[in-house]
Amino acid sequence: MKRSAVFLAAITLLAGASSMTTPAQAACEPGTKLDSTTVDSTRILVTKAGYKNPQHLRKGCDSAWHGTATKNGAAVSIAVTTDGKVVEEGE
Repeated sequence: MKRSAVFLAAITLLAGASSMTTPAQAACEPGTKLDSTTVDSTRILVTKAGYKNPQHLRKGCDSAWHGTATKNGAAVSIAVTTDGKVVEEGE
């Protein structure tokens, strides 16, 4: 009986994994195409733009990355646009 329960749980988990979406896709309209940029490449762009400690980076439905970083000792909200520009949000 215990083996059956474990087997059933494993099958259920594997079946759900094939239909899982990334957090960014979960909030997007069905069929929204996201670009292939990665969090690692985004961290590099943020650092090269003069910011430190990029955190909480999440890709939006528009393929722009949003998060926080430190500039001149202050925490700021940032976005990295699809053309690679790092901008401060909320200005």
